Amino acid sequence: MKKQICYFFLFSLLVITGCAKRGSISGGLKDTIAPVLEVSFPKNYSTDFKGTSIKLTFDEYVKLKDINKQLIISPPIAKKPQILPLTASKTVTVNFLEALEPNTTYSLNFGQSIEDNNEGNPYRQFKYVFSTGAYIDSLSISGNIRDALDRNADTYVNVMLYEINEKYNDSLIYKENPRYVTNTLDSASTFKIENIKAGKYRLLALKDNNNNYRFDPKTEKIGFYSKIISIPNDSLFEIKLFKEVEKFTAFKPSQSSGNSALVGYSGSDKEVKLTLKKGNDIVPSIVTKIPKKDSLQLWFKPFKMEKNAVDSLQLSVTKEGYNKDFTFNIKNQKADTLTIASLSKILHLGEIATLNVNIPILKPDESKILLTNKDSVAVPFKIIYDERNLKLKIDFKKEPLEQYLFTLLPDAITSFMGQTNKKKLKFPFETKNTSDYGNLRVNLENIRQFPVIVELTDKNGEVQLSYVSESETQIDFNLIKPEIYTLRVIYDENKNGIWDAGNFLEKRQSEEVIYFPKDIDVRANWDVQQTFSLK
Repeated sequence: MKKQICYFFLFSLLVITGCAKRGSISGGLKDTIAPVLEVSFPKNYSTDFKGTSIKLTFDEYVKLKDINKQLIISPPIAKKPQILPLTASKTVTVNFLEALEPNTTYSLNFGQSIEDNNEGNPYRQFKYVFSTGAYIDSLSISGNIRDALDRNADTYVNVMLYEINEKYNDSLIYKENPRYVTNTLDSASTFKIENIKAGKYRLLALKDNNNNYRFDPKTEKIGFYSKIISIPNDSLFEIKLFKEVEKFTAFKPSQSSGNSALVGYSGSDKEVKLTLKKGNDIVPSIVTKIPKKDSLQLWFKPFKMEKNAVDSLQLSVTKEGYNKDFTFNIKNQKADTLTIASLSKILHLGEIATLNVNIPILKPDESKILLTNKDSVAVPFKIIYDERNLKLKIDFKKEPLEQYLFTLLPDAITSFMGQTNKKKLKFPFETKNTSDYGNLRVNLENIRQFPVIVELTDKNGEVQLSYVSESETQIDFNLIKPEIYTLRVIYDENKNGIWDAGNFLEKRQSEEVIYFPKDIDVRANWDVQQTFSLK
């Protein structure tokens, strides 16, 4: 009997195990449905709101994501509301921490901040509207945001309306909140401001990096519609963002080596003059630019000083409408040693051979400079010294598939401090064949006015080639590197050869930039012709 019971037990266990292996539990289809608002208190689009909180109840558990970045309240309120809970819940509560304005329509756009708890499906562009008065303002305006220079616009741009009344002046954008606001978020460059009351407004856009609804010209881009707008208005408005050029300001110098000091600045360094003195005596100096930094380097000859001694220099910085004097200390430091370097051994046919020097130099002694080809035949050349950028350029007629040797004999180069190259220096260059390059001809049509700046940029927006046309409509870019280029034309309004940004207080828009709608593929050994209509 005991054996039969054991056999029966084993047989039952095998049957159960076998049944368990017949299939597996599936999770089912993935949830792709966004949460649904079941009820809100008070109801959406309610009037005569007198409370201090709003409750939103959904059909499933939800969570909040990037609520501080996504939630846009219009008109803006000084104290951000408290939004609870911080964990998953079916109910979201918004607690206002300050009194709301009377007879005002408020709009709370949650963007994509409300998601279901399991799969993260967002309740897209959910908006809750209420009024503290007897009716809901229902007017709206819409448009798009562009960058004044770059091809692509920024994301998360605030678009704002300031009411034109007896209190309005242009300085309000630096210190007061707008009347209405919306944000493009990360999905598009279009905008729509809703629930506006009728009236006159100043329309502007702001890349508001610190989310305080105030314009900070040092760090933020701005764009504005040139005219005051009246609402209701069914026009589509376009706003172009730009970074204003700050007014020039210099900062106190600091010694960077035994014979140089750094002078930081904001704004443009164009036509800035630096005068260095020691007591009443002017100290000979040279000013150079530090690449990609808002700093100038001031070079002077080393002073004889006792060990560990400290001396002082006076610097006067002047620019049109600006003048400031500084005094800074110097002490014994190691002086810079002259170095000369080449960045690349490949010399493209459309480029000029360039050597970099690390400190300012005097006029090179061309009798001690040689340029020869692979057959050791001398090649005529011209030396161009770019003092501001510390570059020594060798301009000569280049032949394809050729090898060149640029030789500096001893003492060919003398630095501002009196140093020379003591040894012979050799810099080899070689060129490629013409078939390794492409040619691009741009035919411009419907040009409104001259001059125009025609530019080719790379995929990162960096300018690779530029040409200023005073009257030509046919622009040739020959022997250029095979690459995907972006073509743009700038109307050079002030005829200075560069693109100029706008200014809000001066009500001046940026110079107009027009992009060719497609990329241009320049291939090796190809000739490309492209018609570009600016109409």
